[in-house]
Amino acid sequence: MWNHTEVTRRLSIQYPIIQAGMAGGITTPELVAAVSDAGGLGMIGAGYMTPEKLAADIQKIRELTSKPFGVNLFVPEHPAVIQEEIDRANQLLEPIRQMLGIAKKQEVPEIDTSVFDEMIQIVLKYEVPVCSFTFGIPGSETIRQLKKRGIVTIGTATTVKEAVMNEEAGMDMVVVQGSEAGGHRGSFAEPFDQSMIGNLALIPQAADHVSIPIIAAGGIMDGRGVFASLILGAQAVQMGTAFVACKESGAHERHKQAILNASEEQAVITSAFSGKPARGLINEFILRMKGHEDALPAYPIQHMLTRDIRSEAAKQNKKEWMSLWCGQNPRLSKNVPAAELIETIARQVETIIHRFQT
Repeated sequence: MWNHTEVTRRLSIQYPIIQAGMAGGITTPELVAAVSDAGGLGMIGAGYMTPEKLAADIQKIRELTSKPFGVNLFVPEHPAVIQEEIDRANQLLEPIRQMLGIAKKQEVPEIDTSVFDEMIQIVLKYEVPVCSFTFGIPGSETIRQLKKRGIVTIGTATTVKEAVMNEEAGMDMVVVQGSEAGGHRGSFAEPFDQSMIGNLALIPQAADHVSIPIIAAGGIMDGRGVFASLILGAQAVQMGTAFVACKESGAHERHKQAILNASEEQAVITSAFSGKPARGLINEFILRMKGHEDALPAYPIQHMLTRDIRSEAAKQNKKEWMSLWCGQNPRLSKNVPAAELIETIARQVETIIHRFQT
């Protein structure tokens, strides 16, 4: 059976489909629970959450489902806080703030990496079945603590080298993120522009070089993408954009509609919103900041500087100033319940298999 893989066995799920842990409020408890109830693995995108919010979401999900689910965390980064970069960025952002009626930004961003350790303790406390990581590999002690509690650990890689590094660090599985993926690039060992490898090339090469299960991500929206990924050597897929437009998603309605009406060439890479390269739908903010990206502060400093703009733009329903994360396959998006999406994908895979058997 196509859905009997090492990943479905280890995670105790029916289908090898993982909902990506998208930060920023998209992964509501309702979405996570719906995906898990439908036989996939729902994931909390905890990258920007407070520890208190994470704990509350875990408890809410447990009220909604008895099925396994997971938490995705961002491995902390420690960029230098350079005042000249911050001043330059604020100078570029000030006209946008004025248009949105936002007060001039004065404070200097402070990076608090202790929150990551608090999040790990919450995952341990509530014995969440799965914990995945983006933007790097957590320390060996963190991995040891999670595995000691029987929590499955999943890393992220954008190259074969990064996949190997995840395996050597002791991760149980690794998501290989193709260049087609929406949202932030997970690159950490090489510059992102040297790590923009498509899934057709990345999946089989990674599968040949690591022994832990490969989970394919990037541009996968339907049964064709799932089946192709399994044929190429993946043991499961991770889907993000496909779930953004789902009914239970917490994405802003303008974000959902933008994806549902987008075409593939509109999904571009930008670091303007956060200081880290990410794929999203082109809008006025991206166009205005283009040409200045190399001079912007690194993630998460730029992310903190643009937070007020993104938040106010969402309140005012102005998508031109919002971060509309989206992969390269938006034409296949559907505004349906998550369970219906998973059921449709399963039927599509079965149809493909039957076609080859007749």
